Amino acid sequence: MPTIRKRGDYQFQAIVKRQGIGFTSKTFTTRKDAEKWAKITEAEMLRGAYISRSDAERTTLRECIERYKTDALPLLRGVGHASLLKNLDEAFGHLSLASITSAKVASYRDARLKSGRTASTVKKELAKLSVIYSLAAKEWGISGLVNPVASVARPQERNARTRRLEGDELPRLLAVCPPHMGLLVRFALETAARLGELLSLRWEDVNTSRRVAVLRGIDGRGTKNGDDSRAVPLSSAAVTVLDELRKLPASIDGRVFYWWQASDSISHVWRRVCSRAGIEDLRFHDLRHEAASRLFEKGIFEGVEVAAITGHKTLQMLKRYTHLRAEDLARKMG
Repeated sequence: MPTIRKRGDYQFQAIVKRQGIGFTSKTFTTRKDAEKWAKITEAEMLRGAYISRSDAERTTLRECIERYKTDALPLLRGVGHASLLKNLDEAFGHLSLASITSAKVASYRDARLKSGRTASTVKKELAKLSVIYSLAAKEWGISGLVNPVASVARPQERNARTRRLEGDELPRLLAVCPPHMGLLVRFALETAARLGELLSLRWEDVNTSRRVAVLRGIDGRGTKNGDDSRAVPLSSAAVTVLDELRKLPASIDGRVFYWWQASDSISHVWRRVCSRAGIEDLRFHDLRHEAASRLFEKGIFEGVEVAAITGHKTLQMLKRYTHLRAEDLARKMG
């Protein structure tokens, strides 16, 4: 029989004992909540379904986020992970893992969307929270965890970008780019590579005689789709860019585009260049969309071949990055 013990003016401790299992307790601010918890816990013990949640109740999400930063973050590719963790910490960091419910996560999702955050951003935040719970349960030995994200619907993405270069935007852009930035833009349009892959490209992985460059992902840790590397064919225009790069002072670390350390370090310069060129709403990643679309428009590659160049696992994923202009297709129809 559960015991409810009053502790102070506003605390009620529920204690549940069962032979062979031991006892567990939890404190509430109302007797009603204490009795409800005790009843559920006792029923679980009787069914043999009881799992101690003491670890989950003692550990806050903030503690897990700090451990995640130490254990997992250094091994991750890409950028933006720190900001995702910061947002989760501000919302849930002070709460114990056991007290973060699906209802709270759903409310967080709705509030973020209402504040103007994109569906893509909110999905990434929920995915990050789910990963932390999985690590806590499987690798960090925190028992009694229920992943609150598992039963929360992800927001539908309706913000897929279709931005491509229009009219004279490319010559205007190149006209105001610093020389090394202009070379990076031109090479990106010829290879359809991700910015992080380009900034990690090393001269030892470039073979202009065979016209092939090997992309090994950020810091050589593999490409985004999980492969160790990806070989990209080099057009004559791409080889010309590399020849121009060889005339510039050599890098000390062997990287081809050594002026920037990581993808996020280029964002400020990129915004300034676009502003000077009078170009609005153009992200560097849009050049990958442009390049993939151009590969199709050349009419010399099949879908599988384009996917091999761009590094997409499936044609469905490639389709999201390919935006063919209707007028170009009309010309092909004669």
